[in-house]
Amino acid sequence: MYARWAGLAAGAAAAWAVASRDDGLGIGILYAIPAFGLCAVAGVLLGDALTPPPRGPIRSAGLTPRRVRDYVPRRTTHLLVAQALALIALVVTAAVMASPDDQGRAGRTLSATCQGMTQTVGPWPGLFYGGPVLASLALGTAACAWSLRRIARRPSEEQPRRDRALAITAAWGLLVSTPLLGTTTFAAGSLLGLDCMGASGSAWILVPVALSAASTMAWSLTTIVAPRAGRR
Repeated sequence: MYARWAGLAAGAAAAWAVASRDDGLGIGILYAIPAFGLCAVAGVLLGDALTPPPRGPIRSAGLTPRRVRDYVPRRTTHLLVAQALALIALVVTAAVMASPDDQGRAGRTLSATCQGMTQTVGPWPGLFYGGPVLASLALGTAACAWSLRRIARRPSEEQPRRDRALAITAAWGLLVSTPLLGTTTFAAGSLLGLDCMGASGSAWILVPVALSAASTMAWSLTTIVAPRAGRR
């Protein structure tokens, strides 16, 4: 539990340090999001790695192999997978739509031409911002998947095994939902800044995604801090 708290504290400190160094390009807050998520995941993984193996008499076990999906919360995991796919789709779509800014930095703004006039808004979550998000998601997903496989195969009582798998799932949920919330918020803000017809409608489509991400982020934090409260 101390490792989880340390991971959250380190994440908050890292996010503050990154956000405070914003140079006006919007990098600070957007890069702070994956920094926080990675530190939180690292704390949970460290806590699991430091968990001592069970002591006592050797018990017999069935021949059926244990699978990761038997220990993670099924409905929540399905929701997190859907949110991860939504995050990837949103970043890729934003990258395709993105335009260079006035300094030639690719993927930082969104441009649209309406009635013969071109309007540019930003920051826009193209690869200039979305690249670190996708990199942190890939890194954290690989680490969490490895840890879940380790939990499933390592000798342990069933309930502690489920509790640890739940904590790993919550850590991954934080890594998914936090950047999804940030990306949808920034994308919606940029779309609302456009005067073109239909842009605001596209922005409102992102609102349910942002609300879902906020709900998942709250559950993930609750589960990491107070595992019993986060069970469902």
